Amino acid sequence: MTGEAVAEGRAAAGPPGRLGSDALGASRLAVYGLFTLVLMPVQALAVALKLPLRTALPLWYHGVCLRILGFDLTVRGTMSRDRPTLFVSNHCSYLDITVLGALIPGSFVAKREVGTWPFFGWLAKLQRTVFVDRRPGAARNQRSQIERRLADGDFLILFPEGTSSDGNRVLPFKSALFAAAEVGPEGRPVTVQPVSVACTALDGIPIGRWLRPAYAWYGDMELVSHMWQMVRLGRIGLVVEFHPPVDPRTFGSRKDLARHCRDAVADGMSRALSGRDRPEAPTAPTDEALAPPA
Repeated sequence: MTGEAVAEGRAAAGPPGRLGSDALGASRLAVYGLFTLVLMPVQALAVALKLPLRTALPLWYHGVCLRILGFDLTVRGTMSRDRPTLFVSNHCSYLDITVLGALIPGSFVAKREVGTWPFFGWLAKLQRTVFVDRRPGAARNQRSQIERRLADGDFLILFPEGTSSDGNRVLPFKSALFAAAEVGPEGRPVTVQPVSVACTALDGIPIGRWLRPAYAWYGDMELVSHMWQMVRLGRIGLVVEFHPPVDPRTFGSRKDLARHCRDAVADGMSRALSGRDRPEAPTAPTDEALAPPA
C-alpha cells in the first residue's frame, strides 16, 4: 500500500474536521496567540520608528510560528538576493503568509479587504503589507503603490492568482500587477522570481486530494473552523521551491511574463505533489532565521 493510500485510509472515517486532538489544537492556539500578542507592540514600534527590526522581526516571528503550528518545510532552489525582487507565488491558504514570511524578509501584496480583517488584518499592517484595490479602474493606483516599495529596494510577495485555490492546481496568473516589475529604480528592471508552495504530507505520510484542504483555505470555507481543524492535526509537510529568477525585459509582454511564472510554479507544484523529485529531509527554518532579531 502506498503512503498516499495509507493517509487516505486513515481519513476514511470522516472529513478532516473530525481528525486530530483537541488538546493539541488548544495548546497550539494558546501559544501562538500569546506569542503574537507579545510581539505585536514591538513590531508596531519598529514600524513607527522605521527601524531595521521591522523587517527582521517578522522573519523570525513566522519561523517560530511554523514550529508552534507544526509545519515541516522542505525548501528547494535559491531565493533571489537582488533588490528589488518581486516574488510571485501560488496561493492556497492564509497559512502561505506564515510559510513564505519565514523564508523571505519582505512584505506581501494583498487585496484591500484583508486590511479590514480582525487580528489577521492587524498582522498584515504590521508587516507593511501593500493593500491593493482590484476593482476595475484602480490598476494605476495599485501599480504606483507597488512601484514605490520596489523603488525602495524592498522584497515584495505577490499572489497573482487573485484568490486562493484548493491546493491541487494553480489558477491562471493575472498579468496586471506584473506591470510594476517592468521599470525598477533608476530605470533598472525588477527581478521576478516564481515560488511554488505545495502541501504534501501529514505526519510524514504523503496525502492526496481528500486531506489537502486541511491546509488549503478557499471558496466559502469559514476561517475560524478551518484554523481549528488545522491546528488539531499532526505535522503538516510542505514543499517550497524557489524557481530561477527572470528579467522582465526578456519577455515580449506582461502576459508572457505572467504565463512563464505560472508555468514554472505549476511545474514545481506538480513535481512536489507527485513525489517525482528526489526526496529530501523536511527542514524547519534555519537556525539563522530562528535566531531572535538584533
